[in-house]
Amino acid sequence: MFGTKLQRSRGHISALVATAICAAAALLLVLNRQSVLDQINVWQYQPSSEVAKLAERSGMSDRGKFYFYASKPSIDPAERFNQECDRKEEGTAILGCYNGRNIYIYDVTNAKLDGIKEVTAAHEMLHAVYVRLNDGEKEKINALVEAEYKKLRSDSEFAERMAFYARTEPGERDNELHSVIGTEVAQVSPELEEHYKTYFLDRGRVVALHEQYAAVFDELKEKGAALSSELTALGDKIERESAQYNQDVSRLNDDISSFNSRAGGGGFSSQAAFEEERASLVARAQQLDAQRDAINGDISRYNSLRQELAAISSESQALNRSIDSSLAPAPSL
Repeated sequence: MFGTKLQRSRGHISALVATAICAAAALLLVLNRQSVLDQINVWQYQPSSEVAKLAERSGMSDRGKFYFYASKPSIDPAERFNQECDRKEEGTAILGCYNGRNIYIYDVTNAKLDGIKEVTAAHEMLHAVYVRLNDGEKEKINALVEAEYKKLRSDSEFAERMAFYARTEPGERDNELHSVIGTEVAQVSPELEEHYKTYFLDRGRVVALHEQYAAVFDELKEKGAALSSELTALGDKIERESAQYNQDVSRLNDDISSFNSRAGGGGFSSQAAFEEERASLVARAQQLDAQRDAINGDISRYNSLRQELAAISSESQALNRSIDSSLAPAPSL
């Protein structure tokens, strides 16, 4: 009889322990729901070789890869990408997006822009990291990225980019700064660098990739600006010298008419005076011929520069089209 009571007590205690364990597990699940979901997503997600290559080339650490894969990233052609990533402003290309669950990366295939997908992948991974920070962590990181922004805001292009985010994603400034600075700015404060080390084995890799493809755009922009400046200066020179040339030709024609009139009417006191004035007129004509050749040479140079600028403009447009999913070719039938 005593044995029976003891067995029942043990069973009751076991049930209480099991209930407590279940309750603790449930509480742990509630408190760490995102972490549990992330782990499940990582277990279930099998990255393609191309996605895995993005993570490797961008220098992600195991922790960075964890959050990247937890977001089930995909590299998508235009039609699929446009279904998932909303265009915020017309005329602005979107390379990737993170919707709080998944990362989508536009499949840019232009070989001149090697590295652009890796930078996009790392940028979106850092968005996934940022939304998982607790309030205290965000407060610390926000202060660090704002301090970096103060160093960068004198850059007009960077300031315009942040103005774009302010228009299209109000309230997400520090979130965007966290991703932009992390993937594009080489030198940051030691405190912020320490934060990024959690998610990158070598952050320099992703920054170098960004600098590599950004240099393609920058070089075209600089060449275009230099050519435009040269064309403007040369065009002004041609216009100015052509006007002077026409005036000089008109005066020479008048002087030749006067010379011929006086020569036919005995207007010269001697043969020497005739020959001297005639030689002067011939020299002026020869000088004008040289001026005309120089102007024609400038015009030829101007036309050549225009063709070069048109080629640069065409190349720049082609690069921009290659990163703009809205300009993808229509499907064939």
